[in-house]
This record gives sequence, structure tokens and C-alpha cells, in this order.
Amino acid sequence: MDRWVGKVAIVTGASAGIGEGIAEGLVKEGMVVVGLGRRLENLEALAKRVKNAKGEFHVKQVDITNTEDFKGVFEWVDKKFGRLDVLVNSAGTWSAKRIIDDDAEGFKKLLDLNVLASTVGVKEAVASMRSRNVAGHIVNINSVDGYWLGNQQTSSLYAATKFAITAMTEIVRQDLVAVGSKIKITSLSPGFVKTDIIRASGVPNHESFFDNVPHLLPEDISNAVVYILGTPDFVQVTELSIRPVGEPY
Repeated sequence: MDRWVGKVAIVTGASAGIGEGIAEGLVKEGMVVVGLGRRLENLEALAKRVKNAKGEFHVKQVDITNTEDFKGVFEWVDKKFGRLDVLVNSAGTWSAKRIIDDDAEGFKKLLDLNVLASTVGVKEAVASMRSRNVAGHIVNINSVDGYWLGNQQTSSLYAATKFAITAMTEIVRQDLVAVGSKIKITSLSPGFVKTDIIRASGVPNHESFFDNVPHLLPEDISNAVVYILGTPDFVQVTELSIRPVGEPY
């Protein structure tokens, strides 16, 4: 990770859960991290927690489903730091409904955040990196649900959005090869991770949801991102799945 010290990363969804863990991990590795999220108080609490870390943490309160506001973050980063080296698309949402019980508003919420915002982020990050001929890295936080529909939970279009991320990531990889870019892109797919997403999705008895469910912690996903970024220049981890021991599907 030494080559990333002082380099600039954008992490979406940094106000909670996986994104928060990744942002904290990259700051500790010496990166300059711009953490995006809607909950300003959470971002500021993280900033205080890492103020003595090796790197820097900068707070940006933004709803990334607002495309113009999200694009504005990349413009701000370019002006303030003069570079962008890493993007981690971590923001996402889940649903506890069946597709047949959900509605257009629920479908749109999942698609806007899980797919459209991630794709906008990839497009803007690639444009910034290519403008400076930076061999950057993009990590899309996907899900095992983006590859495999085993004992599928009721989750509306969630799995469909993650299948879309799987396809988008590989398509962008091929696009980057076609234009001769050295930018890497990775799909990182966790199994169950103990985060606030279950409560936010309205799951009944969410307080005890993880008590008897094998699960990972946000820092496990952060460690995986550090591993991915730490590979040599000629190595690209295109896909990485990480599950807790005992996960049944």
C-alpha cells in the first residue's frame, strides 16, 4: 500500500457500515479520503476518530442519487487535490419486500442508488483519471447476490441491481482495455455483513437479526479493499467474493 500514501480516494456511503469501515481503513493506510454520505453527524464523528491517523479524511455531505451534486464532488476533488486515484462505490440500499409486493417507487430507489449512482461514479472517476493518465483503481462493492441466487431472501430488485453491477464492472474493464488505460476495476462481493442496512430496510426484529446469522464485519471488507489495492501494477483482481464461515448459500 506504500504507493497509495498521499493519494486521493473517494468513498461513497462513508457515513455508516461498509463504506465507513473502508474510509477509516484507507485513512489509516495514509490515503487522503473524501467520504461521501447523507448523515453529516456520522461523517464528522468519523473525521474526529481518524484525526490522528496517517492519512487525511475530508467530509462531503451529498446525496449521490442527485447526479449533478455527485458529479460536483468529482469537480471539487479535482480542483482541491488536483487528482483522483481511487473510487470505492460502497453506498447501497436493500429491501425486505418481494418484487410482487413492491412498487415503482421501491424499484426506483434501489435502481437509482445501487446502479445509476455507481455507474455515474465510475464514469466520472474514469474521466478524471484518464485526463491525468493516472493508473487508478475503482472498487465496486457488489454482493454474492450479484452472482448467485441460492436461498434467496425477499429483497425486491436488490439481487437484480447487483447482477447489474457485476455486468457493468466487467464491461468497464473491457472498455478500459480497449482504450489502452491502466485503470483497474474490481467487483468485491461480500456475503452477510453486520451493518445498519437491515434496520434501514425495515426488517422486523432487526436488533436480533444477526444473532444467529453467520456474518462479516465492515472491517473485513475494508481489509479486502486494502488487499485489492495492494496488488502489483500488473495484477488486477477483477472479482473477489468474501463470505463468513458457515454462510449456508
